[in-house]
Amino acid sequence: MKLLIVEDEVKTGEYLQQGLRESGFVVDWARNGLDGHHHAMIAPYDLIVLDVMLPDIDGWRIHRSLRESGNNTPVLFLTARDAVEDRVKGLELGADDYLVKPFVFTELLARVRTLLRRGRAPTQIDQLEVADLVLDLPRRRATRAGTRINLSSKEFALLELLIRRQGEVLPRSLIASQVWDMNFDSDTNVIDVAIRRLRAKVDDGFEPKLIQTVRGMGYTLDVPDGR
Repeated sequence: MKLLIVEDEVKTGEYLQQGLRESGFVVDWARNGLDGHHHAMIAPYDLIVLDVMLPDIDGWRIHRSLRESGNNTPVLFLTARDAVEDRVKGLELGADDYLVKPFVFTELLARVRTLLRRGRAPTQIDQLEVADLVLDLPRRRATRAGTRINLSSKEFALLELLIRRQGEVLPRSLIASQVWDMNFDSDTNVIDVAIRRLRAKVDDGFEPKLIQTVRGMGYTLDVPDGR
């Protein structure tokens, strides 16, 4: 998913860009309104995080221009203006959500994901498969080569995330936010321990080995080349 941040405050922009990238998104950052408007008009985005108080052209005008041109990309207004009339104005203009600074990143991330889900057509998938590994989602069951694998709820959620993002290298920060709903602390080894336990259940005694460690980057699940 590709996001656009339009934010003139350098610290805030860097913070958002890094956090959203670590959460698995492709992120472009425009540091003023005109550049942000230009990016939004020439490239497809799944969501725009748009500051209201910009030095050249305010977020309200950018949003109005996008809508008048037929651009219906979801917009999350991000602003220090917390008066009720400002929030009402944003929503009346058609903003999809409105978050006041200062904010907690986990709340912003939750709002981003909610907006992205709204924009997707619902699809019902009952089963995920990679090689001979099968996840039965309604029953919350996992099997490998027809053998039942007993997983805890967190292990199942972790395995589901890895399968849904098959072939992608998932950083520990993304796994922590998606499975444990927490910010990743580099001093904790909870992710590594969880992966080690899951690998023992999913890969030990089976071929090919599906869960791979990418040193210095994170973890991925995929069928090795040549299999």
